[in-house]
Amino acid sequence: MFRLLRALPIVLVACLTCAGASAEDYPNRPVKIIVPFGAGGPADLYARVLAQHLSDTLKQSFIVEDRPGAGSVIGTDAVAKSAPDGYTLLAMSNTHTTNESLLPNKPFQLMRDFVAVTPINSSDLVMVVHPSVPANNLQEFIALAKAKPGELNYASSGPGTPYHMAGELFKAMSGTDIVHVPHKGSGEARNSVLGGHVQMMFDAVPTMAENIKSGQVRALGVSGTKRSAVLPDVPTIAEAGVPGYESTIWLGLMAPIGTPKPIVDKLNTEIATIMRRPDVVQSWAAQGAEPTFMTPEEFQAFLRQDIEKWAKVVKVSGAKVE
Repeated sequence: MFRLLRALPIVLVACLTCAGASAEDYPNRPVKIIVPFGAGGPADLYARVLAQHLSDTLKQSFIVEDRPGAGSVIGTDAVAKSAPDGYTLLAMSNTHTTNESLLPNKPFQLMRDFVAVTPINSSDLVMVVHPSVPANNLQEFIALAKAKPGELNYASSGPGTPYHMAGELFKAMSGTDIVHVPHKGSGEARNSVLGGHVQMMFDAVPTMAENIKSGQVRALGVSGTKRSAVLPDVPTIAEAGVPGYESTIWLGLMAPIGTPKPIVDKLNTEIATIMRRPDVVQSWAAQGAEPTFMTPEEFQAFLRQDIEKWAKVVKVSGAKVE
């Protein structure tokens, strides 16, 4: 026992040295970023932007892999079961913090099985309807929904996603009864609305703006506290008829718990540098997305606060998984 105790400091120093070395030459093989959502959505799009820049700056391949399903649970669980070595990362959103209360029986817990790496960006959502819906503004839509309770539908990319929760929050605050129609991904939900199969949805401004401008859908309001620079003629939902309404989508990166802190810190620093590049800032601003900067510790605290926030929304709205 005495020899074991004497050896512990040596082992500890060796472990710390290995951790530092692993960060110094990290990455020395391809890194996988798993997106637990469908192709074409905000998480997929921005993960690919970061992957390309990280590949260029760190001189190693960063590969994006979409694994949608079960409201992000399938892809997220795959990352939770991966080796904590920095070579498998999770692209995540407030879907994950919502699912902590909406899906309590999922096979992982966010703050137990993952470590925060960095936030990426945030953007407003926009409420849109198919042109066939006889409502030219939010007040007319609310009146229509109240006249036909349970007859109008809204699409989402799955339970717990920002699109789902934005709809549930709208229902609760507007006093309307609109049926939730979950889809396997935001692209599928978007196509349902564009095709007129579902009347309404909340979508991220960056992915829906062009459809609005081309007249394929009608925008009734944006979900932020101020109008979007991308859609300046569209009022906020709060000013258009639901005072106090606010709901956004944010994205971030996490890694399996146990991932060496030097690697987490290196990723945080490299990604922050990328997101401060003028070309990235300008490109994202044109799409309605704003880069978000936090240390891993700050992001970890933010995630805990967001879990508490959405637990209250789930309770008040009565949201559930169909």
